[in-house]
Amino acid sequence: MDAIETQLQAMGITLPDAPAAAANYVPFQLCGEYLYISGQLPMKDGKIVYVGTLGAEPAGTGAPGQGIDVEDGIAAARLCAINILAQVKSALGDFDRVTRCVRLGGFVNSTNSFTDHPKIINGASDLIAEVLGKHGRHTRIAVGASSLPFGAAVEIEALFQFYIDDE
Repeated sequence: MDAIETQLQAMGITLPDAPAAAANYVPFQLCGEYLYISGQLPMKDGKIVYVGTLGAEPAGTGAPGQGIDVEDGIAAARLCAINILAQVKSALGDFDRVTRCVRLGGFVNSTNSFTDHPKIINGASDLIAEVLGKHGRHTRIAVGASSLPFGAAVEIEALFQFYIDDE
């Protein structure tokens, strides 16, 4: 078992099967020494777990256009990161070749007045940094969106660098 899988196990995280693409795109793309991961939603067992808009009232109803609280937004971002890691494993077969997380792009389904986008996307950034250690430090964007696919509260894309085995 590689170091990343060991870390995930120590954190009590079991990676799901990598989610399939929901439309006409691929879930990941290998390009040279880079692995691009398409936007991942907060899905578990084929269903969006966190639906709603950050900053909307009433918080906690879990329906599209309805509010979702900050703690659930952070949990949604963390779940997106778990799905990102599942895509990495699917693309590379294991984590041995991962050298670093280069970038995360985070989108938060939010009202115009909501301004805690970075706090929400920290749910993903913190997990990636904890799992990959110093190689998990990455560049990032955290922006608001008026809606996301299927009413999801968060969507996150990623870019990883990996070691190319020339043999």
